[in-house]
Amino acid sequence: MNLSGIDQFVDVATMLADTAQSVVRPWFRRGVNVDSKQDASPVTVADRSAERVMRAILAERLPGHGVFGEEFGQDNAGADYQWLLDPVDGTRAFVTGRPLFGILIALFYKGEPILGVLDQPVLQERWLGVKGRQTLFTSPLGGTALTRQGVALEDAEMSCTSPEMLELAPHDRWRQVKQNARRMTWGGDCYAYGLLAIGQIDLIAECDMNPWDWGALVPIVHGAGGVMSAWDGSPLRLDGDRTVLAAGSASLHSQAVGILRAEQ
Repeated sequence: MNLSGIDQFVDVATMLADTAQSVVRPWFRRGVNVDSKQDASPVTVADRSAERVMRAILAERLPGHGVFGEEFGQDNAGADYQWLLDPVDGTRAFVTGRPLFGILIALFYKGEPILGVLDQPVLQERWLGVKGRQTLFTSPLGGTALTRQGVALEDAEMSCTSPEMLELAPHDRWRQVKQNARRMTWGGDCYAYGLLAIGQIDLIAECDMNPWDWGALVPIVHGAGGVMSAWDGSPLRLDGDRTVLAAGSASLHSQAVGILRAEQ
């Protein structure tokens, strides 16, 4: 694909993030009602409202594109360009007042993520990744989108959203990766990947991940010097096995994959 025209999509993605941020932030720590979806995961008025406004913008600005949102499903499934929206990734953090959730906006072209935005509306932090470009990071706290290089597994800061997530893993070799890492921290959802992209975390291993959970993060992590794949090292796919491995460097990624691929 020729990415020369992607700047117009960056402008739209920025508009989506700005609008979703203005919808989501006023609901934070306001005691919103929480509903349970069919899979028992929580959803709030913030999730639904933010997705509705993003869909409206896309329908107006890019009517030929497809949209696949976590809350309202897929429209125009046959389009080459597909926007994947997760208006509040980390709803559990959101409803318990922890600013560790994020707004995720991804653009896929023929099944490959080419653009991603991670926005943390409370901390006013944003990551913007475009395939083939350096990731951009803005924050009132400062910082640069650049992963830590040269970190061996035994010195790595590792992260995963929850132990319960790993109960659904295809095998338990993640335990060996965890044991070999310097430290394991639980929690973070998409925000942990943003921290990896600015060199605060080195390794993330998760599973039970939907495409809207990881699509935006691939260009962000890659554009900051990191690597993202499935646990077996293969590229992430819309129809993949739902495992995700992110590492700050190719060498650390290779170490982790070597363990995760090992025969039981």
